[in-house]
Amino acid sequence: MVEPALIKSAQAGDRDALVTLLREVEHQVYRTAYYLLNNEQDALDAAQEALIRIYTKIHSYEEKAQFRTWVQRIVTNICIDQFRRKRPSVSIDEHEMVFESRDDVETEVLSAYAAEDIREAIGKLPDHHRTVVVLRYLQDFSYNEIADSLNLPLNTVKSYLFRARSQLQSLLHEYQKGGVRG
Repeated sequence: MVEPALIKSAQAGDRDALVTLLREVEHQVYRTAYYLLNNEQDALDAAQEALIRIYTKIHSYEEKAQFRTWVQRIVTNICIDQFRRKRPSVSIDEHEMVFESRDDVETEVLSAYAAEDIREAIGKLPDHHRTVVVLRYLQDFSYNEIADSLNLPLNTVKSYLFRARSQLQSLLHEYQKGGVRG
């Protein structure tokens, strides 16, 4: 949670406060961008653009919404702009797995495959569904915060989440049965 005093200091022109503020939000900005874009390089670019926009627009933040909602609106809009410019393809980066003990190898491998299946399934969702899933389940936003961030009616957010969960369930069930991916 970002302290209001830090935001006020940043808005008043305190560069140290602004840098501290950006450091506090950079992880959540990148995480949102990564799950929306499904590509590390695109997420880094979007996160950088979002941090620059926060830096240049901090004076326009008003306390009508929570600061994190304002930040998520910025990063989400940047990602949506990227969707419009270039439809992203699903890519799962290879990650080196390090195992602590041989007993846990099977569990860790299965967990890694499950996580990969979930990332891939999220990547197949329509853009608007993917966005609400990322904000709800990865950024832990409430329905109201999602509605505020995306400037959508609350019932639309609920509907998108319901449909997204249904689509994810179908995709993951298909993956379990050995269905075609990609």
